[in-house]
Amino acid sequence: MGVKGKLIVSMEVKCEGHSVYDIFHINTHLIPNITPSKIKHFEIHEGEIGKVGLVASEIYKEDGREKFMKHIIEATDPQKKSGTWKVIEGDLLELYNSFIISISIEDQWTTWTFVYEKKTEDTPEPLAFMGVVIDITKDVEGHLLKK
Repeated sequence: MGVKGKLIVSMEVKCEGHSVYDIFHINTHLIPNITPSKIKHFEIHEGEIGKVGLVASEIYKEDGREKFMKHIIEATDPQKKSGTWKVIEGDLLELYNSFIISISIEDQWTTWTFVYEKKTEDTPEPLAFMGVVIDITKDVEGHLLKK
């Protein structure tokens, strides 16, 4: 059994929370257009947009390198503006036995939570990936503020 970890970041966004939720859960396919320097490709493999069971993948940039991630929506709650994805394939699973990504939005605060199990004690914390998620959130905020 690997070492378990949890990484949480909360950031204030200047746009309405439901708009941020909509981009990350309903209009996820727009993210490559909103932040092309960070997300190169997004693809739905099965399921319905915004629904539990949706399987999707993306190619993203982390530290200048392209990485791949495939995930499934495990939970979504439009009323609470929250959702959870489980990573099922990709670069993150080379370092971690399991990796769960959650988002919750309250008023103008967006909170990202990573829950993971490292393969070894020497595996680094996923700070670089959290940086990618923070940058994407900032780009989404900028996009929504332009509207």
